[in-house]
Amino acid sequence: MAKKITVLGLGAGDYDQLTIGTLKILQGTKEGYIRTKHHPLVSQLEAEGITFQSFDDSYEAFKTFEEVYEHISNVLIEKAAKEDVLYVVPGHPMVAEQTVQLLLQKGKEKEVEIEISGGQSFLDPLFTAVEIDPIEGFQLLDGTSLKKDEIQVTQHVIIAQVYDGFVASDVKLVLMEKLPNEYPVYIVRSAGSQNENVQKVQLYELDHHIREVDNLLTLYIPPVKDEEVLYKQFPTLRSIIATLRGPDGCPWDQKQTHESLRSYVLEEAYELIEAIDNGDDDHIVEELGDILLQVMLHAQIGEDEGMFTVDDVIEGISAKMVRRHPHVFGKKEANNVEDVLTNWEEIKKQEKQDRESILDGIPLSMPSLLKAYHIQKKVSKVGFDWDDVAPMYDKVQEELEEFKQEVKKSTEVTEEMMEEFGDILTAIVNVARYYKIDPEVALAKSNAKFINRFNYIEERVKERGADFRDFSLEQLDEFWNEAKKKGL
Repeated sequence: MAKKITVLGLGAGDYDQLTIGTLKILQGTKEGYIRTKHHPLVSQLEAEGITFQSFDDSYEAFKTFEEVYEHISNVLIEKAAKEDVLYVVPGHPMVAEQTVQLLLQKGKEKEVEIEISGGQSFLDPLFTAVEIDPIEGFQLLDGTSLKKDEIQVTQHVIIAQVYDGFVASDVKLVLMEKLPNEYPVYIVRSAGSQNENVQKVQLYELDHHIREVDNLLTLYIPPVKDEEVLYKQFPTLRSIIATLRGPDGCPWDQKQTHESLRSYVLEEAYELIEAIDNGDDDHIVEELGDILLQVMLHAQIGEDEGMFTVDDVIEGISAKMVRRHPHVFGKKEANNVEDVLTNWEEIKKQEKQDRESILDGIPLSMPSLLKAYHIQKKVSKVGFDWDDVAPMYDKVQEELEEFKQEVKKSTEVTEEMMEEFGDILTAIVNVARYYKIDPEVALAKSNAKFINRFNYIEERVKERGADFRDFSLEQLDEFWNEAKKKGL
């Protein structure tokens, strides 16, 4: 029983490029299968009596290239069970030919021998056509499944499988996320053949120059040399921070430590919150950048001290996200947000079994209002909490009365007054937690509202060319109420 598929590559497109061995195989076969007849040699071979059954119709029958390649490989494996099969592809069978990879995989599973023979790869003539040395570093990518994060713009980038205008359009959109619209791109047709053509175009017009189906078309994108274009790249940011802290860097950056930078982390976080509250996207981008700067500085300090690098930081958070999302990356199910939070807390509990107290892990430097919220949230999970909000309101009133009693005792601020006032805030935070209100966010919104209304009062005072002391509290309160009516 025949169980053999011979895979033959037709090379770049010139008849003279075919080896004697390849010609012998072709001439010794009356009929073979070919992935596509869109190749210059097909008509010449058919004129010599060599016919091919193509899979061109499969490209119309299926929605994706993956489905087409799966179909082709399945048909060939099935045919090989009955007779020897010759399968012909453009170029070299082992370069940018997904069907061959599938055949090699399925051949092992079905005990079908896959023999690879002949065909010059398009890469050598392509390097010559665009005059590059691959030792400088290059990437060979598939245009039908191009992903932005795979592209290394500092290397020579070669994109194959750009069959037509539709694929070219998709490729253009991906590239435009990494490169300027006017960046030069080279369209290389039939590299190494008599019909070789190299066309330089601007990225934004790429798909306008690729209209018809062309299986011998490749894109070449030169390495980026412009430093400003590279500002989007993470390695560029890492290099900038390393330079700032290096021997020839900035004196201020060189002297920073984890301790000296801690206040900046808080400051940048608050500025981001302000940008979020204002709904200012441009400001959010800027503040996120400032927070990322703090992360990079701390990571560079860790690297300079030989303790850790930003790679360790990224690895740690990546591992944590995968570990804490088993419903996404594993087999655990989560049908709603509550399920997700339950899974999350259970995993956190397993991770932190070595902690002596359930309150361990709350940062000492956390703002007190926010810390009170997290303390109460943690203790509630072990049952130290009221089931209803009514006793929480009672507790607020109780603490308020105790504070009033302390105020009556002295005209000066005492430790007891401070303590009782703190108890009022703690009780109010408990009410906020019951209603799932973040007290820090609520107070921030209240502060912003106060500032807006007070700014309105200032404007009204200035309009009258007067000073605050020229107005009574009642008059100022009228301005305040005007601000409220205006929605400030």
